[in-house]
Amino acid sequence: MTEPVDDLTAERLAAALRCATVSTDDPRDADSAAFERLDAHLRASFPRVHAELELRRFAHSRLYRWPGVEPDRVAAILLAHQDVVPVDDLERWTHPPFAGVVDEEYIWGRGAIDDKSRVLAILEAVESALAAGLRPRHTVYLAFGHDEEVFGGDGAERMADHLRQAGVRADLLLDEGGVITSGIVDGVRQPVATVMLGEKGYATVRLSVTEVGGHSSMPGKQTAVGRIARAVARIQDNPMPLRLTPVIADMLARMRQVMPGPRRRLLGLAGVAAPVITRVMAAQPQTEAMVRTTTAPTVIRGGVRANVLPQRAEAMVNFRILPGDTVASVLAHCRKVVRDKGIDFELIGMSSEPSRITGAGPSFELIAGIARAVVPGIAVTTGIVPGATDSRHYDDLAGTRCNFAPIVLEAGDLASIHGTDERLSRVNYARLIEFNRRLIEHFATVGAPETSGAQA
Repeated sequence: MTEPVDDLTAERLAAALRCATVSTDDPRDADSAAFERLDAHLRASFPRVHAELELRRFAHSRLYRWPGVEPDRVAAILLAHQDVVPVDDLERWTHPPFAGVVDEEYIWGRGAIDDKSRVLAILEAVESALAAGLRPRHTVYLAFGHDEEVFGGDGAERMADHLRQAGVRADLLLDEGGVITSGIVDGVRQPVATVMLGEKGYATVRLSVTEVGGHSSMPGKQTAVGRIARAVARIQDNPMPLRLTPVIADMLARMRQVMPGPRRRLLGLAGVAAPVITRVMAAQPQTEAMVRTTTAPTVIRGGVRANVLPQRAEAMVNFRILPGDTVASVLAHCRKVVRDKGIDFELIGMSSEPSRITGAGPSFELIAGIARAVVPGIAVTTGIVPGATDSRHYDDLAGTRCNFAPIVLEAGDLASIHGTDERLSRVNYARLIEFNRRLIEHFATVGAPETSGAQA
């Protein structure tokens, strides 16, 4: 059984949480002082890391290179991010979100799960390995972004470009995304570890319409607001089709072993019963996201006063794109279902295609094996990240991509991510450090799994 981290280890994470490294859409609005305080804390807490690894900074992002005994091959790129999302409900928190409170059970604060605990856990493991005189057989990179929560354009994208230009190709890319859930999968008693092998794409479509306007006492058949509302309703009422992709079929095949009898029998017929399975999964938002490009109207605007016909109205609809669909097919779908030539459609903000799915291989089995050692008795399956992570910027830089952290979370813990009372238990933090320690020991003793033949 894993023992909780001691007070000194918990305090190192808590001190990082006290640095309010909040993401901002405009890099000029970032609190540089908070990032510099975090930099000073990391340097003071992990002196061997900063003495023995090469560190290159990209704005506030940190790219460490740990040369291997055989430096021309790269074992892994380990990703995490230093930034956090803002807090808009201060009064609802048990402890202030940037106070970094440590009690007997938890380390409290924004970023405790997403994602400073992974930054600190990786550094704890590397510092320990250096103290023990370990060195990886093949080179290891640590890439800690500073703007993941706003899509990583100034951090992860620049670090990935640097690695690409250097000809780096790793055997393993490891990032956030999957965790071990307890009591979430209906009918499954044991905790389930989901090692994600890729992620969905991302697009936001803006719909807009312009009308003449005028006095509300003499409206036409439809106002600008009415047209936009009808268009949004049509998009929401006509979602993109359900589909069972290979990675989700693999996920279900692995889960079948621990499912109750009736579901196990249904999953055994997945080849012929895919439409039934996808309809069952579509009944819950958490599982629907695995079998469909999701549609989420998020913003609607129009009008200035109750007695004035609006001249312009607009709406924004966010899509998370399933492999097999594309940004272009999402835009075409919107035009098709709205059936209103007077409405303009355009992509706004960041868009990304679904990542390639690398498939389970030696690197996946390595991650799964270490997860089972750290948290015995778990079921391990594959999956796809429904959100966006920094990993997508590194998509072509590794033979296998895994999004996973070995922390055991229940429904309430999951709700705290980007929500209220984010916190990580001392036991979970110990698991996270132990997982990274075992991973680094593997690189130091047997090198990387034989997959892609990486270059420095």
